[in-house]
Amino acid sequence: YSEDFAEALTGLSRRQLQYWDRTGFFSPGIVDENRRVAFSRIYTFRDIVSLRVLAKLRNDFKVPLQHLREVAKKLSHLREEKWIRTTLYVANKKVVFDHPETGLRQEVVSGQGVLEIPLQIAVSETKQRIAEMGERSRNQIGRVVQSRFIRHNDVVLAGTRVPVSAIKNFAEAGYSADQI
Repeated sequence: YSEDFAEALTGLSRRQLQYWDRTGFFSPGIVDENRRVAFSRIYTFRDIVSLRVLAKLRNDFKVPLQHLREVAKKLSHLREEKWIRTTLYVANKKVVFDHPETGLRQEVVSGQGVLEIPLQIAVSETKQRIAEMGERSRNQIGRVVQSRFIRHNDVVLAGTRVPVSAIKNFAEAGYSADQI
């Protein structure tokens, strides 16, 4: 594919494509030594797919070009397939991938692991934990305790914040045990 087609297919400007070729970041699959002649840069299908990935990383996810250069160095063992052979992710404007040896997601350049916490699981676990915290244990039922961190040192039912004085007031007001 010519530079015109590469520009149209990837959304990258001709100037950007030429800059990447000139600086060695991304060169087309077929090049002429004299880059000034017509059709001196011919892009293969693999090049176009790679450029689309790079365009998405740069333009949609705002990954800095310097970081992409470092990623390219780290993935250089994949040669011309470095941008299409593995699934890439973005976390905080850094490229992340599934490490082939460990199977864990990690940031490509630093090797920092990426913690994955699916939101649905976090929400359901939090709700479950809140419900568990609201339940009293068997050894707390029928006991009263006093703690300076609960109701300013009032005597309360164990495992609750219900003051004994409130129960006493309800009883004196004529409420039955079931009503209280």
